[in-house]
Amino acid sequence: MIEPSPLPGDPSELHLRISHDDGLWDTPQADTLECWNVALLHRRRAHGEHHEPVSPSGCATADCSSCTVEDVAVGFMTFYRVHLDRGRNAYWAMEEESEELYETAQALLDPETGSFTDEVSERLEYVGSALLVMNRVTLDPPWRGHGLAAVLACEVITRLMTGCRAVTCSPGVTDLSSHRLTARAEWDRVNAKIAQGWEAPGVPPLPKQCLSSVSRLAGF
Repeated sequence: MIEPSPLPGDPSELHLRISHDDGLWDTPQADTLECWNVALLHRRRAHGEHHEPVSPSGCATADCSSCTVEDVAVGFMTFYRVHLDRGRNAYWAMEEESEELYETAQALLDPETGSFTDEVSERLEYVGSALLVMNRVTLDPPWRGHGLAAVLACEVITRLMTGCRAVTCSPGVTDLSSHRLTARAEWDRVNAKIAQGWEAPGVPPLPKQCLSSVSRLAGF
């Protein structure tokens, strides 16, 4: 069994920056879809003009004048809050936005009404009217293999799920930069490993309204 490589930094120094860029467009499409971007940042202490990372004990004093604290991006996430009760038909709004969102709409929504299908609605409690789609989660390669993506994504879900009747995702790989996933067996193995990350010890339980659909999650 191959052991995961050590983390490149202290995970307690990871934090999230969640933002929604509202263009103030008074259109049905904008009223229906909200895109939320999340930066995954690692706060580190850097020393000298070359900004070499150091631990607090690496300097002579804790308030070393040659040290600065900087936030380094180590990943990102994209979420969509889909409002099913305002703007345009949510099914077609998602179809227009992206192929991934359209696949989610096909799995969950009625194209005639833009609301949840009867089959999906029967599985959900009446806790809100919107749909939260976890569209993409990516960590830089040195941070992968420790289950951090699932933990951090759950933190974001907790903050964005208010007013949502369902939260949807489908754990799967999207990062093909390594060119390792050319064989179907390897593709299936990686996807299975990512899915298992959501059931691993230490991963916060997902809300009751979570469904598994067809958006994309990567970076474990």
